[in-house]
Amino acid sequence: MNICKKLLDLAGWKVEVTVPDYQKMIYCVAPHTSNWDFLLCELAIRSVGRTAGFLMKSSWFFFPLGSLFRALGGVPVERGNKRQSLTEFLVGRFREPAPLRLAITPEGTRRGTRQWHTGFLRIAREAGVPICLAAVDYPSKTISATEMFEPTGDMEADMAAVKRFYSSYTGKYPDQCLTD
Repeated sequence: MNICKKLLDLAGWKVEVTVPDYQKMIYCVAPHTSNWDFLLCELAIRSVGRTAGFLMKSSWFFFPLGSLFRALGGVPVERGNKRQSLTEFLVGRFREPAPLRLAITPEGTRRGTRQWHTGFLRIAREAGVPICLAAVDYPSKTISATEMFEPTGDMEADMAAVKRFYSSYTGKYPDQCLTD
Protein backbone atom coordinates (compact mmCIF):
# COMPACT_ATOMS: atom_id res chain seq x y z
CA MET A 1 0.00 0.00 0.00
CA ASN A 2 1.44 3.40 -0.91
CA ILE A 3 1.83 6.21 1.59
CA CYS A 4 -0.80 8.42 -0.08
CA LYS A 5 -3.45 5.70 0.15
CA LYS A 6 -2.45 4.98 3.74
CA LEU A 7 -2.80 8.65 4.73
CA LEU A 8 -6.24 8.88 3.12
CA ASP A 9 -7.32 5.62 4.76
CA LEU A 10 -6.19 6.88 8.16
CA ALA A 11 -8.23 10.05 7.64
CA GLY A 12 -11.27 8.01 6.57
CA TRP A 13 -11.30 9.11 2.90
CA LYS A 14 -12.26 6.85 -0.02
CA VAL A 15 -10.98 7.26 -3.56
CA GLU A 16 -12.97 6.10 -6.61
CA VAL A 17 -11.19 6.42 -9.96
CA THR A 18 -12.64 4.56 -12.94
CA VAL A 19 -11.77 6.85 -15.85
CA PRO A 20 -8.93 5.89 -18.21
CA ASP A 21 -5.52 7.41 -17.61
CA TYR A 22 -5.22 9.36 -20.84
CA GLN A 23 -1.83 10.84 -21.77
CA LYS A 24 -3.50 14.23 -22.10
CA MET A 25 -6.58 15.20 -20.11
CA ILE A 26 -8.18 17.79 -17.90
CA TYR A 27 -9.47 16.88 -14.47
CA CYS A 28 -12.23 19.38 -13.70
CA VAL A 29 -12.26 19.36 -9.88
CA ALA A 30 -15.10 20.77 -7.76
CA PRO A 31 -16.38 21.85 -5.38
CA HIS A 32 -13.34 23.85 -4.33
CA THR A 33 -13.97 25.60 -1.03
CA SER A 34 -10.80 24.99 0.99
CA ASN A 35 -7.02 24.70 0.69
CA TRP A 36 -7.49 21.14 2.01
CA ASP A 37 -8.97 20.24 -1.39
CA PHE A 38 -5.52 20.53 -2.95
CA LEU A 39 -3.88 18.20 -0.45
CA LEU A 40 -6.71 15.66 -0.60
CA CYS A 41 -6.78 15.60 -4.39
CA GLU A 42 -2.99 15.35 -4.64
CA LEU A 43 -3.03 12.37 -2.25
CA ALA A 44 -5.99 10.82 -4.09
CA ILE A 45 -4.49 10.94 -7.59
CA ARG A 46 -1.16 9.61 -6.33
CA SER A 47 -2.89 6.88 -4.30
CA VAL A 48 -4.00 5.30 -7.59
CA GLY A 49 -0.60 5.66 -9.21
CA ARG A 50 -1.35 8.72 -11.33
CA THR A 51 -0.24 12.33 -11.36
CA ALA A 52 -1.81 15.56 -12.51
CA GLY A 53 -0.48 19.07 -12.68
CA PHE A 54 -2.55 21.93 -11.33
CA LEU A 55 -3.11 25.65 -11.67
CA MET A 56 -2.42 27.83 -8.66
CA LYS A 57 -2.29 31.54 -7.98
CA SER A 58 1.31 32.73 -8.60
CA SER A 59 1.54 34.32 -5.16
CA TRP A 60 1.77 30.78 -3.69
CA PHE A 61 4.99 30.12 -5.61
CA PHE A 62 7.34 31.73 -3.08
CA PHE A 63 10.41 29.99 -1.62
CA PRO A 64 10.35 27.17 -0.54
CA LEU A 65 6.77 26.31 -1.55
CA GLY A 66 7.31 27.37 -5.16
CA SER A 67 9.92 24.66 -5.71
CA LEU A 68 7.66 22.03 -4.15
CA PHE A 69 4.61 23.10 -6.18
CA ARG A 70 6.59 23.10 -9.44
CA ALA A 71 7.97 19.62 -8.64
CA LEU A 72 4.39 18.42 -8.13
CA GLY A 73 3.36 19.84 -11.53
CA GLY A 74 2.12 23.24 -10.44
CA VAL A 75 1.56 25.95 -13.04
CA PRO A 76 1.62 29.47 -11.56
CA VAL A 77 -1.25 31.66 -12.77
CA GLU A 78 -0.63 35.40 -13.01
CA ARG A 79 -3.99 37.06 -12.65
CA GLY A 80 -4.44 39.97 -14.98
CA ASN A 81 -1.68 38.89 -17.38
CA LYS A 82 -2.57 40.77 -20.56
CA ARG A 83 0.27 39.38 -22.74
CA GLN A 84 -1.29 35.95 -23.30
CA SER A 85 -4.52 34.41 -22.12
CA LEU A 86 -4.20 31.45 -19.79
CA THR A 87 -6.48 29.48 -22.11
CA GLU A 88 -4.19 30.06 -25.13
CA PHE A 89 -1.12 29.19 -23.07
CA LEU A 90 -2.65 25.89 -21.89
CA VAL A 91 -3.94 24.94 -25.34
CA GLY A 92 -0.35 25.39 -26.52
CA ARG A 93 0.95 23.19 -23.70
CA PHE A 94 -1.55 20.45 -24.59
CA ARG A 95 -0.44 20.59 -28.23
CA GLU A 96 3.14 19.76 -27.24
CA PRO A 97 4.07 16.06 -27.54
CA ALA A 98 4.69 15.47 -23.82
CA PRO A 99 1.91 13.91 -21.70
CA LEU A 100 -0.10 16.49 -19.76
CA ARG A 101 -2.79 15.82 -17.19
CA LEU A 102 -4.01 18.99 -15.54
CA ALA A 103 -6.43 19.58 -12.65
CA ILE A 104 -8.49 22.76 -12.99
CA THR A 105 -11.08 24.11 -10.54
CA PRO A 106 -13.84 25.79 -12.54
CA GLU A 107 -14.71 28.16 -9.70
CA GLY A 108 -11.19 29.62 -9.86
CA THR A 109 -11.44 30.50 -6.17
CA ARG A 110 -12.21 28.94 -2.81
CA ARG A 111 -14.86 31.56 -2.10
CA GLY A 112 -18.37 30.83 -3.27
CA THR A 113 -19.10 32.06 -6.78
CA ARG A 114 -21.89 31.38 -9.25
CA GLN A 115 -19.72 32.57 -12.15
CA TRP A 116 -17.61 29.52 -12.97
CA HIS A 117 -14.80 29.91 -15.50
CA THR A 118 -15.30 28.29 -18.91
CA GLY A 119 -11.59 28.06 -19.68
CA PHE A 120 -11.38 24.33 -19.02
CA LEU A 121 -14.17 23.75 -21.56
CA ARG A 122 -12.47 25.93 -24.17
CA ILE A 123 -9.06 24.37 -23.56
CA ALA A 124 -10.44 20.85 -23.93
CA ARG A 125 -12.33 21.72 -27.08
CA GLU A 126 -9.49 23.63 -28.76
CA ALA A 127 -6.77 21.16 -27.76
CA GLY A 128 -8.93 18.07 -28.37
CA VAL A 129 -8.40 16.60 -24.90
CA PRO A 130 -10.94 14.78 -22.71
CA ILE A 131 -12.39 16.16 -19.49
CA CYS A 132 -12.85 14.06 -16.37
CA LEU A 133 -15.34 15.43 -13.85
CA ALA A 134 -13.63 14.81 -10.50
CA ALA A 135 -15.41 15.58 -7.25
CA VAL A 136 -14.51 16.10 -3.61
CA ASP A 137 -17.40 15.26 -1.28
CA TYR A 138 -16.73 16.04 2.37
CA PRO A 139 -19.87 14.49 3.96
CA SER A 140 -19.10 11.06 2.46
CA LYS A 141 -15.31 11.64 2.56
CA THR A 142 -15.07 10.54 -1.05
CA ILE A 143 -12.91 11.79 -3.89
CA SER A 144 -14.14 10.49 -7.21
CA ALA A 145 -13.05 10.60 -10.83
CA THR A 146 -15.66 8.46 -12.51
CA GLU A 147 -17.31 10.61 -15.19
CA MET A 148 -16.03 11.88 -18.52
CA PHE A 149 -17.52 14.97 -20.16
CA GLU A 150 -17.29 15.99 -23.79
CA PRO A 151 -17.94 19.68 -24.40
CA THR A 152 -20.30 20.51 -27.25
CA GLY A 153 -19.07 24.05 -27.85
CA ASP A 154 -22.26 25.56 -26.41
CA MET A 155 -20.64 27.13 -23.34
CA GLU A 156 -23.89 27.90 -21.55
CA ALA A 157 -25.32 24.40 -22.00
CA ASP A 158 -21.99 22.75 -21.20
CA MET A 159 -21.53 24.76 -18.02
CA ALA A 160 -25.11 24.06 -16.95
CA ALA A 161 -24.46 20.32 -17.41
CA VAL A 162 -21.21 20.51 -15.43
CA LYS A 163 -22.89 22.43 -12.60
CA ARG A 164 -25.75 19.91 -12.54
CA PHE A 165 -23.20 17.13 -12.13
CA TYR A 166 -21.54 18.86 -9.18
CA SER A 167 -24.81 19.89 -7.49
CA SER A 168 -24.91 16.63 -5.52
CA TYR A 169 -21.43 17.13 -4.02
CA THR A 170 -20.59 19.19 -0.96
CA GLY A 171 -17.33 20.96 -0.25
CA LYS A 172 -15.73 21.53 3.13
CA TYR A 173 -17.69 24.77 3.40
CA PRO A 174 -21.17 23.97 2.03
CA ASP A 175 -22.31 27.63 1.92
CA GLN A 176 -19.60 28.21 -0.72
CA CYS A 177 -20.84 25.44 -3.08
CA LEU A 178 -22.79 27.50 -5.61
CA THR A 179 -23.91 25.43 -8.56
CA ASP A 180 -27.23 27.15 -9.31
